[in-house]
Amino acid sequence: MSTTYVALIRGVNVGHASRVAMADLRDLFDRLGYADVHTVLNSGNVIFRAPVHGGDDARDVTSLLAADISTALESDLGVSAKVIVLEGAQVASSVEEDPLAGIATDPSRLLFAFVASPSDLYRLRPLIEQDWEPETLALGQQVAYLWCPNGMVASRLAQAVARILGDDVTFRNATTVAKVRAAVQDVDG
Repeated sequence: MSTTYVALIRGVNVGHASRVAMADLRDLFDRLGYADVHTVLNSGNVIFRAPVHGGDDARDVTSLLAADISTALESDLGVSAKVIVLEGAQVASSVEEDPLAGIATDPSRLLFAFVASPSDLYRLRPLIEQDWEPETLALGQQVAYLWCPNGMVASRLAQAVARILGDDVTFRNATTVAKVRAAVQDVDG
């Protein structure tokens, strides 16, 4: 039995650093023994299937997968990057639970801040109490949602989240997340 997972690789192909061809990334995942490997866009989003063992805690499995992928990225491709792995179903639920979807008028400016461990989101609780107008922050089960109407680069909120979480977060906009979710659905058939 296998499960569909999503690897979100932080900082790949952003600017001039950590450039990785998606074909090389797919080959790496194939060499690691994963099946049905697909990349989405050119920003380090990989959908793949891996075996699961009965009784394994999902967080333990995703942490092990993330560590294996991160190690292989560095040893095989020379790229040092944090990897967050989620079950495909977690990506779908992050879209379904999005509390900001109704106010976000531009999906490219609605950010999903994915974390490896849901407990990381508690570190963002102090930000909820602050006024970020016109920006908005909401916390979900596995993701923080940021509405940044003026874009991520100009966002004080996105900068604050990145400062608090450091390498423990990776951002994707709602457009990208929707494409990742669709690719998961394609793999799952």
